Amino acid sequence: MSRKSTRSYHDPLHGAITLDGDDPTEALLIRLIDTPPFQRLRRIRQLGPASLTFHGAESSRFTHSLGVMAVTRRAFDRLAQQHPELRSHRAPILCAALLHDIGHGPFSHTAEEIFGIHHEYWTRRIVREVPTIRTLLDGVSPQLWEAIDQIYTHQHPIPCAWQLVSSQLDCDRLDYLLRDSYFTGASYGRLDLDRILMALEYEPQSQQLVVAHKGLAAIEHYLVVRYFMYAQVYNHPKNLSATWVLEQAFIRARTLLQQGTLWADDTVTAWMTQAEETLPLETYLAGNDVVFGYHLEQWRSHPDPLLADLCRRFLDRDLLKVIELTELSEEQQSQFLELLQPQLAALDLDSACYSGLRHIWSRGYTLYQRGIKLHRGDQLQDIKQVSPLVQTLAQPVERIWLLYPREVTAWVRQTWENYSSGTA
Repeated sequence: MSRKSTRSYHDPLHGAITLDGDDPTEALLIRLIDTPPFQRLRRIRQLGPASLTFHGAESSRFTHSLGVMAVTRRAFDRLAQQHPELRSHRAPILCAALLHDIGHGPFSHTAEEIFGIHHEYWTRRIVREVPTIRTLLDGVSPQLWEAIDQIYTHQHPIPCAWQLVSSQLDCDRLDYLLRDSYFTGASYGRLDLDRILMALEYEPQSQQLVVAHKGLAAIEHYLVVRYFMYAQVYNHPKNLSATWVLEQAFIRARTLLQQGTLWADDTVTAWMTQAEETLPLETYLAGNDVVFGYHLEQWRSHPDPLLADLCRRFLDRDLLKVIELTELSEEQQSQFLELLQPQLAALDLDSACYSGLRHIWSRGYTLYQRGIKLHRGDQLQDIKQVSPLVQTLAQPVERIWLLYPREVTAWVRQTWENYSSGTA
């Protein structure tokens, strides 16, 4: 293998991710990585504003996407060695893995909440319509982009193709659990990746990705890890607070923009005023954390005190406080929030912006996209039917949080004690 024909990316999780330029599929991956839409992912944080909670969470969608491709290549090449009939699907599967997050907007998943976008929709459009990407795909095969799109829509004739990229046990989840655990410093996400990949099998009759029964413990551990990462990292109350403040800032900015009293460049103006289906593709691709972060910096000096304070709070990490109200009845939760309003009014704080309830649902396992099938003898069974642990993880758990400014902390704590003691 010629030294000049290789490309290596040194990853903190997977070591050297080396692509062979003499291999047609891997040469294509190198060229896709070098396109402007993929390089844009360097400017989008993997965990959005979660770095305000976990200071090490500075990794990008670029690094995650490379990791997903690397894990997918390991999994696929092992399966294809055992089942040569899969080899012709290597290019669409690895390209789909590499490009699966290319449609993410600024602040990653938080942008979906703020602007009502869906990164999967934009991923499909970018693959289909951006010339620098489409030309590369068509240069390999005119049908390649369609095969990739079938993987994203779960319409590929071989289910294993999309299950490797998007399922209850996919290479996307395997990488982000490991990566997010590493960069947040949380120990919950430490998976036994080697054992999990060794447990994956291809079932020729149904053409599905399945798990060998000997790998049950490794998959149980994976699902427990996933549950704890959502409970302790992704749904951390400070993350909820950061997202809330950021969302309120853009709600206020949108109002001022409509009133003609706010500056925003063409990109941010379009993001705040146009529906997803009317937003031009080039305008969408111009959005990233740098562009939107610059606007927040500018708006913190805006004469509107509400917008300026919300931007300041986000940028300086002066976030809202959070208290869990899950133990209270729905009526008590609503009453708690209602009683808080006069306290905020006395401080001249907008109650809609500075307080609210957030409901978070989580579970460790669902039957999303066929669930996880366990290979037991000649039968395929859903893992929940076999594992009591997974049955427990499949139960949904709801947690309710009250957000409020630190200025009313003493009142909130006293009111909470009154509710807890039954004196409220």
